[in-house]
Amino acid sequence: MAGSWYPGTPAAIAAEVEGYLASARPPAVPGRLVGLISPHAGLRYSGPVAAHGYGLLRGRSRLTVVMVGPSHHAAFDGVADRKSVETPLGRVPIAEDIAGALLAAGPAVCDDPEMHRDEHSLEMQLPFLQHVVPGLRLVPLLMGSQSREEADSLAEALARVLAGRDVLLVASSDLSHYQPARVANRLDAEVAECVGRFDPEGLMARLERRHDHACGGGPMVAVMKAARSLGADRATVLRYGDSGDVGEGDKSRVVGYLSAALSAPAA
Repeated sequence: MAGSWYPGTPAAIAAEVEGYLASARPPAVPGRLVGLISPHAGLRYSGPVAAHGYGLLRGRSRLTVVMVGPSHHAAFDGVADRKSVETPLGRVPIAEDIAGALLAAGPAVCDDPEMHRDEHSLEMQLPFLQHVVPGLRLVPLLMGSQSREEADSLAEALARVLAGRDVLLVASSDLSHYQPARVANRLDAEVAECVGRFDPEGLMARLERRHDHACGGGPMVAVMKAARSLGADRATVLRYGDSGDVGEGDKSRVVGYLSAALSAPAA
């Protein structure tokens, strides 16, 4: 995706990401950050929204991030892990201890790096994460069918393996696709409402009724449920926007973007 979805050189990536971070003014998030929900479109489109979440990581270092995103190209059941991640900003080490524990936790997660080929949903989180967090480690997970059962199984495995660890969860998802802005904003407000009241069950029910709400709805539900098991009790919607907000964007066919934070009471 480097050179097309985001810049192809380290300097250009840093400059674009830093510009979005400098412009972002996210609301205060109380307590301890447990998870983020972040969009994954081309950086020029979703970057201004994603920056509201990733700006909360300023000053963090040696952070382990478990990313959960949807598979756009490969159809499969379950959740696929991978073993290496690299962008023009460098290679990101995989948190092998956590990845191994998830693989051993049950059938929810399998070792299938081939499913990640040509997939952008996780890669588009990396320009921000690599720029903001020195000493980053990752566990990249792709969801296949995004069924209720798959989301529940993954949430249970994440909660069991991550308990007691200093780990940040990230759910990667865009919202509605290619609707007129007035329609998209209405559909997306329903998702944002479920997120804002920390209601993954309500979100899952909505996703089952309509499949055009969010391409990464399953990752959102799984991360919200896992975060709740890990102590999070509050969701803060940080920013909503759509692709038509950029430049002289086309408001007749937009993609919706949401940034949100999941937090637990301070220790």
